[in-house]
Amino acid sequence: MLWLLGLGALAVLLGGLALGGALLYYGADPRLPRITSLRDYRPRLLTTVVDRHGALLGELGQERRTVVSIEQLPPQLVQAVVAAEDAAFFQHRGLDYLGMLRALGANLRAGHFVQGGSTITQQVVKTFFLTPERTIRRKIQEVLLAQRLEQQLGKREILALYLNQIYFGHGRYGVQEASGFFFGKEVAQLGLAECALLAGLPQSPQRLSPLRHPERAKQRQTYVLRRMAELGFISSQVAQRVVAEPIRVVRRKRPYLGSAPEVMDLVRQRLLEAFAADRFDSLGLRVQTTIDGGLQLAAREALHGGLQALDARHRWHEAKRRLSDPQQRRWRRRLGRAQAQVAPGQEVEALVEAVDDRQRRLTVDLGGRRAEVSLDNPRYDPAGVPLLRRFTVGAVVRLRAVEAQRLVFDPGPQGAVVALDPRSGDVLALVGGYDQQPGGFNRALAALRQPGSAFKPFVYAAAIDSGRYTPASLQEDAPAVYGSWAPRNFDDTYLGPVRLRQALAHSLNSVTVRLLDELGVAPVRELARRLGISSPLGNDLSLALGSYGVRPLEIATAYAAFANGGRRVESRVISRLGASAIAQSETQQVLRPEVAYVVQSMMQSVVTEGTATGALALGRPVAGKTGTTNDHKDAWFIGFTPQLLVAVWVGFDNPRPLGRGETGGHAALPIWLRVMREALRGQPRLPFPQPPGVVQQRIDPRTGLLAAPGAVEAIDEVFVQGTEPQQEAPPAEQVDPSTVMMGPPGP
Repeated sequence: MLWLLGLGALAVLLGGLALGGALLYYGADPRLPRITSLRDYRPRLLTTVVDRHGALLGELGQERRTVVSIEQLPPQLVQAVVAAEDAAFFQHRGLDYLGMLRALGANLRAGHFVQGGSTITQQVVKTFFLTPERTIRRKIQEVLLAQRLEQQLGKREILALYLNQIYFGHGRYGVQEASGFFFGKEVAQLGLAECALLAGLPQSPQRLSPLRHPERAKQRQTYVLRRMAELGFISSQVAQRVVAEPIRVVRRKRPYLGSAPEVMDLVRQRLLEAFAADRFDSLGLRVQTTIDGGLQLAAREALHGGLQALDARHRWHEAKRRLSDPQQRRWRRRLGRAQAQVAPGQEVEALVEAVDDRQRRLTVDLGGRRAEVSLDNPRYDPAGVPLLRRFTVGAVVRLRAVEAQRLVFDPGPQGAVVALDPRSGDVLALVGGYDQQPGGFNRALAALRQPGSAFKPFVYAAAIDSGRYTPASLQEDAPAVYGSWAPRNFDDTYLGPVRLRQALAHSLNSVTVRLLDELGVAPVRELARRLGISSPLGNDLSLALGSYGVRPLEIATAYAAFANGGRRVESRVISRLGASAIAQSETQQVLRPEVAYVVQSMMQSVVTEGTATGALALGRPVAGKTGTTNDHKDAWFIGFTPQLLVAVWVGFDNPRPLGRGETGGHAALPIWLRVMREALRGQPRLPFPQPPGVVQQRIDPRTGLLAAPGAVEAIDEVFVQGTEPQQEAPPAEQVDPSTVMMGPPGP
């Protein structure tokens, strides 16, 4: 018997020596992490991006985590975590030997793992320093580091590290993010039931999720509450009362989350410019933007609706015709010869062979070869009409090849919407395409497209600014030839002598080119530059008709000067980066206020009597200009009130006709109107303020001269002071247009 006791003592001694040797050996390992690094705790943190009112637009980073101090944690949360994870946390020095033995016994009795023996300190060590491998070496390192951590940091500091670092499921790290996700509140506002629920999740966040497995989450919460009662943190009566309550999960409403990938890309780019790439995931900044979340949603929905209406008008995603059986046979033979090889990007015709409504796809015949076409994209059928009502066997469809055997319907035209405050340049909404994806092509910023007639206000502004012309000046609307170029009006009709106000309102090409020819190209280019057009502009008369590309945000910003009294603004999307405010750029007076007012007044006539009468539906003073390029490849409308400017562009990414009749007033203006209605709902109906230096006169509409007293047909007109007509119009029977064609000379 004695020899057995001696042998046991020897075994314990040898085991202790072996353990001590192992601790000394691994403790001397220079690769062992330094605990002091936790004093400078810099976890991965999300950067949150919010709109001008503080509503969340998106998040940047890999781990959703918001760090809080131990002082911000409710005492009952601390007690619940200790009860759930490490009852002796405030007594041990990093290792709970009795707890390890209890866990070993429980696991042996159950025959499988039911209880862990690691302390909170050990879990912090494993989370921050060690790999998940299960080896003796790693376990010894864990023991050593846990002891060292207890020597370096206090219990409250260790607990704060733990609660900020651990994973709670659904992409949420740390108690603050978990509290917001599950309960819609700050962690400091949690009640007992919520504390017990959160404390139980780290054991198995996915398996215990109250959203996916509420019954398991309730069982775990009950366990935590009973442990709290056993440890004296709460009474058994309180525990029983909370156990009897159902789990209540309250999700935060985040209506604008994901609504602005264009803005998220801009913020990401700005952060990468300001900070090192390796710091990106640990910035934890709050970036405030100038975006209005509600208007951003409205702009995106308006663009979707406008493009879907355009799709429907031209049936881009519909069958073109249906063939009879004999026609199908002839068609297959002809198509087999014509489409023997299909290259990516090629447009082809195909014959529908089968319709699968459940899988939302068609099987088509390319002339002896079969292919499948998916219609899963919501744009192909926004109304959700069953495919069998839209396609029948034998129908001909026009498709585009992505690969030899993969075909798609043409995605249809694209568009962009920019909304900004013309007084400051703050961008309120920015939509770069129908299905904008993070990192995708942002047409609002990058699409260089011909503005067509939307460029004409710069020509008329230069004319008014010169002092040689007024809105009442007459020009001949008639065909003209400039070298080898003969510009024509949109409908190929001509009105003869017209006032410049009429010419802009009805977008008369002949008058605008004639005006540019008289002014010279240089003054117009220089004025456009002053107002903010930075894209290259040519030195020829086609400039009058918007033949040189501009970007939607660029031309919207330049138009702001017509709305704000002639001041150039710089567009701004980010207003605050962390604690640092991003100041608005100083506005510059680049156009005399009286000139800006007169041009804006002329642009109101575009709405009241010209190409944009659809904007009258807004029911408030509006100025703007439509734009349509050759063959209807681009459609624009840029319009504004004193407090808001919205620019809309519509066109195919690879320029081609939008279809017959798709002008700026037909394709772009309805989108603009929908955005403006949403943006201005409940806002006051403001007039455009008239600055000093503007005078109003009654004029004769035929001549642009002063109206005779009591003239029935007289109309009101505005002038830059000093350019108003001095001569009274002769009686109608004595009018000779050639003598008044240019209006009165300027001062």
